[in-house]
Amino acid sequence: MKDPDCVAFLQWALPRLGHRWPGYRKVRRQVCKRVDRRIRELGLAGIGEYRAYLDAHDEEWATLEGLLPITISRFFRERDVFTYLCEIALPKLRLLATPGPVSIWSAGCAGGEEAYTLSIAAEQLGIPIRLLGTDVDEHQLRRAAEACYSVGSLKELPSKWRDYAFDARDAKLCLRSKFREHVEFRKQDIRREMPQGPFHLILCRYLAFTYFDRDVQREVATQLYDRVAPGGMLVLGKHESWPTDAPCVTAMKEGLRIYCAEKRPVSSLGASTHSREHQ
Repeated sequence: MKDPDCVAFLQWALPRLGHRWPGYRKVRRQVCKRVDRRIRELGLAGIGEYRAYLDAHDEEWATLEGLLPITISRFFRERDVFTYLCEIALPKLRLLATPGPVSIWSAGCAGGEEAYTLSIAAEQLGIPIRLLGTDVDEHQLRRAAEACYSVGSLKELPSKWRDYAFDARDAKLCLRSKFREHVEFRKQDIRREMPQGPFHLILCRYLAFTYFDRDVQREVATQLYDRVAPGGMLVLGKHESWPTDAPCVTAMKEGLRIYCAEKRPVSSLGASTHSREHQ
């Protein structure tokens, strides 16, 4: 399948599934390969016949949606974000959570790299945590449960952390059991189901606010806000933005997309419902 043909197809199909084309522009080749493979499985002649097949078979849309998830995950991804979380956010949240553990949710957790990065950090800081990772991809959740990774997945992790937390096994690095004790993984699609919370820290990076359309982003943001504890924090990807028509949050540090949910009374919000910079 030629790239222009796939682009035209995705621009037609994605909005019908509540996704947005700009989020897929740079990663479209992964999706195009999957779609091309599906076309061959169905014995169709090309993308035109597949569009007609979708029009005639409503159940195929669910299959197509299953071809869309993109996984780009590694330990300590976006070093400055994790530096802030380790040095500033987690100590603050420990005080907020006292006497209980800091409750954390990693939405779109992929193979567990983000969740386990926080687990390693919390253990070194002496901060008790309870961490839930959710994802729609069963293959990625199996990787998270196994907790064994290629060396490349850990290339951004500080070397002291790697030596402290991992054992070499069959050309992979496997996380030691004590960093897995307080981490749970669960299959969930955040558009349809979310854990109840409340959570002191929620990370939703490069998922809803990259791939979903604006209406879905607003709904997801509202649901995330409802599940963060008063004074808790929300973390997006550095290249994402909190929806302007979602509940108001305060940016903790410019450029990092780490927000505090102050949970002010609705009457005090006035007309301003966007994120504002922390002073």
